[in-house]
Amino acid sequence: MMELPNFAMRAYALVFSRHGATGRFTQRELEWAVSEPMRKKIFAILLRAGWLDKASRSEYTCVPPETAIRGLLDFRVPELLKHAPFPYALCGASAVEIWSDYSYIQRGIERSPYFVNILRTDLQKWKKYLNAGSVPNYIGKGSTIGEFVILLPVERLEFVEKNGLKVAPLKKAVKEMRGNYLYSYAFEYVKRKYGG
Repeated sequence: MMELPNFAMRAYALVFSRHGATGRFTQRELEWAVSEPMRKKIFAILLRAGWLDKASRSEYTCVPPETAIRGLLDFRVPELLKHAPFPYALCGASAVEIWSDYSYIQRGIERSPYFVNILRTDLQKWKKYLNAGSVPNYIGKGSTIGEFVILLPVERLEFVEKNGLKVAPLKKAVKEMRGNYLYSYAFEYVKRKYGG
């Protein structure tokens, strides 16, 4: 689900308040409030976000709000990473999650960070890629509600593939876990599974 600008949410609220989830309407619904190019933009955003459905060539219906907003907190980052056109390595707590087969979990719908090593030279490409997918992202540190990516630029990447994702090697994840009480269960799990 993409991030929606306020103007698009307000437009959705207006047409839903007038037509509910079953009434049909056209883009002309907003002609008294915004210009034609802005109407087209609003309807394109709401369609792409899944908040409106096409009922016919020129008519629309609103997706019920409980369905529309549910998608705002969907987990999408793993799929974006699997199809990323640039190299990366999940690291830190994200690597601990993967190597421990999710016996340690750092995420919930309220806060779901992904820590990702990327090549310093690819930083702007990554920002553009994540922004195009409407994924909040930060360099070094940051936080928001829901999913977000912390980009950690490095000069050289080391990774292996596990479960379709590129992740820091096991030895780096073990180094992260060793001596950190937050990862004690995950550390014991990894020791039993991989030895050591």
